[in-house]
Amino acid sequence: MTGSLAEPTDAPVRRAPPVRQHGGVRAISLPPVPYGSTAVRPGWADLPAGLRDALAARIGGPPAAVRVAGGGFTGGFAAVLTGPTGERAFVKAAALHGQRHLVDWYAHEAAILARLPAGLPVPRPRWALTESGWYALALDAIDGHTPRLPWAPAELDAALATYAEVAAALAGPPAELATLRLPRLADLARDDILWWGEVAAGREPLPEPAAGAPLAELVALESRLPGYADAVPGLTHGDLRVDNLLIDSDGRAWLCDWPWLCHGPAWFDLAGLLLTAYASGLDADAAFAAHPAAAGAPGDALDVTLAALAGYFLTGAASGPSNASPHLRAHQRWSGEQALGWLAERQGW
Repeated sequence: MTGSLAEPTDAPVRRAPPVRQHGGVRAISLPPVPYGSTAVRPGWADLPAGLRDALAARIGGPPAAVRVAGGGFTGGFAAVLTGPTGERAFVKAAALHGQRHLVDWYAHEAAILARLPAGLPVPRPRWALTESGWYALALDAIDGHTPRLPWAPAELDAALATYAEVAAALAGPPAELATLRLPRLADLARDDILWWGEVAAGREPLPEPAAGAPLAELVALESRLPGYADAVPGLTHGDLRVDNLLIDSDGRAWLCDWPWLCHGPAWFDLAGLLLTAYASGLDADAAFAAHPAAAGAPGDALDVTLAALAGYFLTGAASGPSNASPHLRAHQRWSGEQALGWLAERQGW
């Protein structure tokens, strides 16, 4: 999540047509905790004094305001800092010992953001520093709000338009990004996303929300994902969720949090984003079919993705408490239920 707008672009934005609402066919479902209130983060006073001094020096003095981000599922510091003269930056910070995984994620994200094509609605890195055993990364601070659920159709349109712009720019991987040796979605799926096969083999328990679902069909669907993902040359954001988007005062959506960029089809992220559109009672099927990122996708790409996401989220939700956010497991269960419900509706189960 991130606040001063980047320079505007005159490039045309390919917008998907507005989604249509199912007139009372399906009840709206909201997440158990709003996406803007899922994080438990340290405050400014919790940071080491040396780090606070170093950050203050970068923004022209002790901050006049610190707005800690409420969204996300990690325990790193994340806040918009406003200096005494109005200098603003969105700062992420984590301890080198105890939060090394976050430090690595932030540094990797900075490298990605610095290499993304110019003109995209994404925050850009400004500076980074290491002080008092902490690493801090400053990005452009985007003035905006997390999209509200249930989705307002205009905000969903803005999010879909931004993703169309981003997906088009990453359809042919820029050479600058190739130097980062980004992972492949196909490999990530084999290692971490495909779970129904584990359930069918008895190595994982059947998630309670999936009781009665046709397990063999779920296994068959999710097993197609690696092959489909390997056949696509482009890049995908890897974590396209509501809380990784900001809507600015002009109604434009900005796409944030980029450490999971990987080789894979843009339609995979599109399906993940539209889980919340489905839960909002909107015609997510039509939105997927009309979006440029779905052009040329296999006919069952949406079903394959929904099956994989349902297994990934539901097994994750059953894996015990998380030390990242107390709300992570409940959100995983809710997301898995939306994916499985949408798939069941499409399949007529």
